[in-house]
Amino acid sequence: MTHKPLLLVLAMTLGGCSLIPDYQRPEAPVPSTFPEGAAYAAPSSGGVARIDWKTFFKDPALHELVDLALSNNRDLRKAALNVDAYRAQYRIQGAALLPEIGVDGRTGRSRTPGDLSTTGQHITSGDNSLQVGLTSYELDVWGRVRSLDLSALETYLASEETQRSVQLGLVANVAIAYFTWRTDQQLLEVTQSTLQNYRHNLDLVQASSEAGTASDLDVRQARTLVDSARGQVQAFTRQVAQDANALRLLLGTDMPANLSGVDLDKPLLADIPAGLPAELIQQRPDIRAAEHQLLAANANIGAARAAFFPSITLTGAAGTASSRLSGLFDAGSESWSFAPQINLPIFNGGRLKASLDYAKIQKDLGIANYESVIQTAFREVADGLAALGTWGEQIESQRDLVRTFEEYNQMAQQRYDEGVDSYLALLDAQRQLLSARQQLLTDHLAQLTSQVQLYKALGGGWSEVSQKPPVAQQ
Repeated sequence: MTHKPLLLVLAMTLGGCSLIPDYQRPEAPVPSTFPEGAAYAAPSSGGVARIDWKTFFKDPALHELVDLALSNNRDLRKAALNVDAYRAQYRIQGAALLPEIGVDGRTGRSRTPGDLSTTGQHITSGDNSLQVGLTSYELDVWGRVRSLDLSALETYLASEETQRSVQLGLVANVAIAYFTWRTDQQLLEVTQSTLQNYRHNLDLVQASSEAGTASDLDVRQARTLVDSARGQVQAFTRQVAQDANALRLLLGTDMPANLSGVDLDKPLLADIPAGLPAELIQQRPDIRAAEHQLLAANANIGAARAAFFPSITLTGAAGTASSRLSGLFDAGSESWSFAPQINLPIFNGGRLKASLDYAKIQKDLGIANYESVIQTAFREVADGLAALGTWGEQIESQRDLVRTFEEYNQMAQQRYDEGVDSYLALLDAQRQLLSARQQLLTDHLAQLTSQVQLYKALGGGWSEVSQKPPVAQQ
């Protein structure tokens, strides 16, 4: 019974304490709901998007490209290596919590000349030892080592979330690059087809001019359309090649041969539930990474505080020693040493105070970064909802405009053939029809891009992303 208080004190000493500040997650500096109004699609009540990317993207060709990118992209590979590096650093720091034990074996012989010995005869002596030792183990009374270990853990977890963020960004970028490439191919096809029509019309106008039923001005006007379309064909040809190069860079390898995708006019993406801003904290990996970094900075304050207090280091060894190698394990050859050391900082030129100030500033920076990431996420989702709420009607209006210009073009052709209007009116109708068709394709690409960006802004649907947010570490 008399030993219980002593054992309690010893347990408290060895267990140590923590000087890490109590962590409270900062309040999200954004409204509790996304903006509402005529421009915005209504957020879903079913929660933030948790759709797997293979479900979200409905084009098998895009699935193939994303799989290639996830296996070969160099930026993603660098992010994975960073995770491995921070994991190794965490293991290194964690080892400081445990004592280092080693075996030390030594043997030696020395000779003292006779004129230096007390007997007048030379003396040959030996020294042999074998010890198991404890090398510089710090008793973590104030939690300094544990604080550093926690900081290393949070930094490692932040790197994992950063990798997920890179992964999610890669999937989105591959999808956008793929849709851009496919759209520019369509723009090239539309412009090439229109160029053929322009050339046919030019031949007809030239024939009419030779027959005296069309003027040289009509010929020149028809040629302007041909020359303009020729330039656009070259521009789109160049753009398609550059799109393919950008896609190859994201893939990290060549594109598959004979890649056949779904028609862009068909549904290519699944619907996206948006949820509420508070759910973004659980869903977006960049927000979780920022919080892990904040937790790491908070733990570093504990380490900086502990540096003001005495540190206790234990060094010891136990083994055998003998002047003869054969006598190492004889009775009475036991040896041991124990050398505890205490270090109390008295004067350090303000270094410890500056270290604590630096740790506190780093935490303030972490809070500012965390809040900034949340605000950026809120803005990205709000922009995505605005795009989702307006692009559908805009594209439908553009389709109606294309149909109107097709009718206008037919009427202009008929009126020109009947001699009612000049060729200039027909040229204007043809030019506006091509522009409207090109704009429809461009608008559709913008709609697809905004949907992919919204999917990314909501944190995507990675199964490994659907984890609980970081808990408050004490």
